[in-house]
Amino acid sequence: MTTAHRPWLEAYADNYRNDEVVHPHCHTQAQLIHGVTGVMVVSTAQGSWLVPSGHALWVPAGTPHEIRMAGEVHMRTLFLIPEVEPSLGRTCQVIEVSALLRELIVAATQIAGQNSPRLQAMVELIRMELLAAPVVAMHVPVPGEARLARLCNRFIRNPSDDSSLESWAETLNMSARTLSRIFQRELGMSFGEWRKRARLALSLKLLAQGASILEVALEHGYQSPSAFSAMFRRSLGYPPSHFRPGA
Repeated sequence: MTTAHRPWLEAYADNYRNDEVVHPHCHTQAQLIHGVTGVMVVSTAQGSWLVPSGHALWVPAGTPHEIRMAGEVHMRTLFLIPEVEPSLGRTCQVIEVSALLRELIVAATQIAGQNSPRLQAMVELIRMELLAAPVVAMHVPVPGEARLARLCNRFIRNPSDDSSLESWAETLNMSARTLSRIFQRELGMSFGEWRKRARLALSLKLLAQGASILEVALEHGYQSPSAFSAMFRRSLGYPPSHFRPGA
């Protein structure tokens, strides 16, 4: 059977409340997870990805993952058959969703499963937009080294902790240089970059749940809302107010 006679994609629209969880599962098809509103935290064995509104997560086929909602999430999901799947790699990645791609995703949920010329044209546009979409560094990786993983998890529970690399190294009975090498080897980033990403991830969740920018800034170790806002805008291209309910 040729591709032209098979459904090009499946698309679903689901709405979730704050703190709802889609428990670990996987799909035989590659998946694009997009939230029209809210923030999603998608976790795999390789770490967690933050998916704020205006973005989407590419999940390769066969990847077990769990989804946690922060705020009211209106999720729109696409499943593409292998013949039309864009070459986005075998790892999860967060992409920016253009205005055109957003409208294509929403429209696809209304006509998916058909084999009409309109849907075929939409699928080709979706593929082109996915390939052109900028990738955003929203991955918070999980270290494999057990002792370091415990420290990272402790930081996630208390993101205002401003302990230095040297302090972490002392806790682990190693030199700061050795710990720095472990971060680069296991996580592909520096200690400072990992901490910034973790704080950004956690702040997105709180903003989506309605916390004020001042509250979020102080809880994540920033001395002022302006310092937090500057970091946030540099990282995501939007002010933190963009991700608060009703923004």
